[in-house]
Amino acid sequence: QVYVVFSEELQCWCRALVESVWHQADGCQLGCFLVDYAKYCSVASENIRVLAGAFAKIPYRAKKCRLYCTKPLTLHIDYCENTAKIGPAKRWDTAAIQHFRKLLE
Repeated sequence: QVYVVFSEELQCWCRALVESVWHQADGCQLGCFLVDYAKYCSVASENIRVLAGAFAKIPYRAKKCRLYCTKPLTLHIDYCENTAKIGPAKRWDTAAIQHFRKLLE
C-alpha cells in the first residue's frame, strides 16, 4: 500500500511504500521507498498519512528494478598461495554499489 510521508531531506510530502518498521526509544521509524523520487529514507511514525482517493491512481515516476542476470562478484584472496581470483559473492559490496550509482549519474 502506498502512503504519504514527509521527507526531511526533500522538505515535502511524498508518496512512499513502507518497507520496514523498527522501534526506538522515542517512537517508531519507517524505512520507505519514495515512488516518485526513487530514494530510500527513514521517516518518523508521526510523519505518515494515508493516501487519499485519486492520488493513489496516479502512476509512479520511479520503479524498483534489478539488472537482469547480473550477479555480484568479489575478489577472493588466498594468502597461502599468494593468489587473487574474482568469484561469485552473496551480496554486492559497498564500492561496487557506489561505482554503479556514479555511472547512473
